[in-house]
Amino acid sequence: MPSYLDLDNWPRRAAFAHFANLSQPFFSLCGRVDVSALQARVAEYRGATLFLAYHHAALCAANEVEAFRYRLDKGRVRVLEQVDGSTTVLRSDETIAFASLPFERDFGRFVERALPLLARAKADGNAPLEEADAQATIHMTTIPWLAFTSFSHARGPAVLDSVPKLAFGKFTEEGGRLWMPVAVEVHHALMDGLHVGRFYESMQRALQP
Repeated sequence: MPSYLDLDNWPRRAAFAHFANLSQPFFSLCGRVDVSALQARVAEYRGATLFLAYHHAALCAANEVEAFRYRLDKGRVRVLEQVDGSTTVLRSDETIAFASLPFERDFGRFVERALPLLARAKADGNAPLEEADAQATIHMTTIPWLAFTSFSHARGPAVLDSVPKLAFGKFTEEGGRLWMPVAVEVHHALMDGLHVGRFYESMQRALQP
């Protein structure tokens, strides 16, 4: 049975009411994370890639920070038990497809489930996403050609689309470390900068050895 916040006793109830009524209630932040340890992690698991490693770290963070599991639902705020991933995949004809990434806390199991889904998306761009609940997801994309410092996403109506959206950019080296930009776009009725900051902190922990 779905779980919902008690809005009457939610400390953010005033902010929720304010931002829920705005025509553009989304905000976006872009920061960078240290991905220096990813190559060693990938080497430990058959079939693992850097792409899957940073997607897994992001999903670990999204599941840890509760606000990333909030969704608008007919004037209420639904609290999801778990969120999975949906990511873009570049096909050989330079079109994009979408692939589901079921969340698994264990990285090896995550890789095992993700690989056939990515292969199917690359082979058949019309393959449906395997999502039991379209809201119980995090939308993600990768722009590996650019170390961007800002990003914005295409979205549906604000009253319907409260799914957090992430973008990952090009790795760059600085100070002997590898860095990757990560853009996070969220619905302001559901969270504030504090919660996005916690997401970055959690993702960085997940990226460590």
